[in-house]
Parts: sequence; C-alpha cells; structure tokens
Amino acid sequence: MTQHRRTHVLRTGTLAVATVGALILAGCSAGGTDDAGDGGESQSFSFTFATSNNLESPYESLAKAYMEANPDVEITTNPTPNDKYGETIRTQLQAGNASDVIQTTPGSGDARGVIPLAEAGFLEPLGATAEGLVPEGSETIFEIDGKTYGQPMDFTIAAVVTSMGTAAMNGLDEWPTTEADMYDACTALAADGKSLLALAGAAGPNAGLTAQGIAATRVYAETPDWNQQRADGETTFAESEGWADTLQTVMDLHEGGCFQPGAEGAGFDAITNGLAQGVSVGSFIPSGSAVEIAAAAPPEADFKVQPFPAADGGDPYIIASSNYTISINAASEAKDAAAAFVEWLASSEAQTLYYEKSGLLPVSSYQELDLEDTIYSPVVDLLAEGSFTPLPNNIWPNPSVYEALQVGVQGLLTGQKTVDQVLQDMDAAYGD
Repeated sequence: MTQHRRTHVLRTGTLAVATVGALILAGCSAGGTDDAGDGGESQSFSFTFATSNNLESPYESLAKAYMEANPDVEITTNPTPNDKYGETIRTQLQAGNASDVIQTTPGSGDARGVIPLAEAGFLEPLGATAEGLVPEGSETIFEIDGKTYGQPMDFTIAAVVTSMGTAAMNGLDEWPTTEADMYDACTALAADGKSLLALAGAAGPNAGLTAQGIAATRVYAETPDWNQQRADGETTFAESEGWADTLQTVMDLHEGGCFQPGAEGAGFDAITNGLAQGVSVGSFIPSGSAVEIAAAAPPEADFKVQPFPAADGGDPYIIASSNYTISINAASEAKDAAAAFVEWLASSEAQTLYYEKSGLLPVSSYQELDLEDTIYSPVVDLLAEGSFTPLPNNIWPNPSVYEALQVGVQGLLTGQKTVDQVLQDMDAAYGD
C-alpha cells in the first residue's frame, strides 16, 4: 500500500500550512456538522490520551485548536498517566465508559495496541484517510481483514534525548560513541552528583523503552529480521545473545552509575525534572518529549536525539517507526463528530500543530524534511541510510511479552530477577 496522502513541507524542517488549510478544516467540520444534524447525534465528544508530565499535551493543543475552529463542538479531554494508560483504557472499554476518541498504538505488543483492541470489538473501522497514512509494509499492525483501526500520527525516533548544553557544562563536549567513553562519562558525572541517563524505573513503559532502545544496537543492527525469526520459531529470547547482552547492559548501566540514584523507584518526573534542571544529560524517551521538556528548561539546554553507543565498536542503530495512533471507540454515540475530528488530524493544519507541539515527525512526510538544524541532526544519516528498526513490541503478538520485559527490567534493577529469568519470562509470554 502506498501513502497516497502527502503533506508539503518547508526546508526549514516544519510542515507548510497550505493556503487551503482553512478550507480543509472547514470541509471536515462541515461534514461532521451535517451528519450530526441529520442524525441528531451530538457534536461533542471525549478524547483520552496518555501523558507523562504536567505540561500541556500536544493532543490537548489539537483539541483546543479544533474547538476554536468549530465553536459548536465541545471536546472533553481526559489526559491519563502513561504508566497505567493501557490498563486504564482497556478497563474503560470493557466497562463501556471509554472516551469516544482514544490514543492507541500500532500492533499487538502493547495493552493499548489497535490489533487486540479491534479483535475484541472495541474499535471502529476508520476511513480512506487513515488507510492512506499506513506506511507501506506495515499494514498488519494497523489493519484486520483490510480494515484500518488506528490512524498513524507520527514517525518517532526512540533513542536517547540529550541536553548537550548540560553535557557541555559538565565537561562532556560530545555524546559518547563507544561503551568505554560512555562509562567514563557516567563515572565523572556521578562523582558530581549527576547522571548521564535519567530512568523512570518504577514506570514500566520507560523501563521497557530503555531496553528496546539498547536492543536496537545489540539485536537488530546485526539481525534486522529478528522479530520474524522469533515468529517463525527459528530463535527465542533465551537463545538470543543480543537480548542477553541488552539486559546485561541495563544492569551494567545501573551498576556503573549511569542512572540517577534511586532510579529503580523513580517515576516519569525524574526524567522531566532531571533533564529540565540539568542534573541528568539524557534519557530513553520518545524524540518528541524533547520539545515538551525544553519548555521547562533553560534555552541553553540544546536538546538533541542521540544514538546509544553500539557494542564492540559496532555501527549506531536506532528505533524509528510510527508509535502513536488515534482510534474511535466502537461504542461511541458521537461517531460522526469523532470521525470528523480524526479526519482533521490528517490535515496540513493539524499536522503542523502536532509537529510543533510534539516534536514528533509526521508519518506522511518525514523523509522530505530538512532536519539538519533540528533536534534530529545527530540521526539524519541513520534515517537516510535506513539504519533503524521499528519499535519491537509493536510487532510482538500480545501485550504480555512487553509486560514481561518491563517487569523484567524492573526486577533486574532491584536484584529480584536475573537476565536468564527475564528472557524465559518473555518466551513464556510469547507462546508457541
């Protein structure tokens, strides 16, 4: 499937707002208004999305912009803590009190994944616009029987978001490119009461994302099709030297003082505060988080997305894929109004606002952007070379595998799990 909906971009790295943007917006809202008026359906609806801090979410900004352009629409926003988000929306969907519009993720490997939610009958099939935004070759993590259940919003880089300003102020002029340099930097920073990396160890999603970011270099750089090999039964997590090395690296980082003290019990605020206040240099967080954190940090923070150092002098490799989708609750009583909003989210105006507020690249046109003077400049060549892999847990067959990884990493940090136990737990969750 090809992406038949394209958005023009400026070479400055921001999306261009087409002069017809207002007409696009008006057309979408008018369609929702007519449908609602004919059927007597409410033009107001609710919108639930995950949040990891107390800053205004990009989704909140999108809702406000839509209401400003459509005064007859009222959107009730429900920001929900990210560490419990998947469990929360599944419980709400099962209870019949979920929002009309829901932030989801592609695939099956997360509790908020569109495939298991759609298979359970919780999600409404979307239209041609959503279908056209699905990246070619990724249909299986967005669609069931030819119907699309999640509209992709982004192209996210999951590497290390770093404050190079903080690094420079602590004698680190360049981001480490080797393991030896990285551990030297950890030691020097820890001696001054600071850390190279901030980790929200008590928050499963950050523990899991950290492990996956490391796995990019330890597993997927050498074996890009490792997930397919696992699906075909040609390997297991327990048999994988790369996954064992990944988890051992998590322990080495912890024991080497690379994480802040108490990382195993820390929440997402440890990342936000650590990076904004200059006590940590970087963290494994979605690339767009740099924009949110930069709003609370001094101008000299100079955030950049950096690759994690490869093992044994290997080449850098990162995770990059569409990680966020928007879905409609199949039980919604405001489907027309919700559909009009979801349609608008693909417009030039909405894409521009989303990029500016989230910092996440637009899924439809990231390859056309000039990123040299942006937070993405350190990974421009990696994107051009294709030196990246999709987020692994999006490909895994069920949320339990990722949960086993998250809980496993937390167990490694507290000494309650061994590497072998975590890998065995992941295999058990994966099933045959």
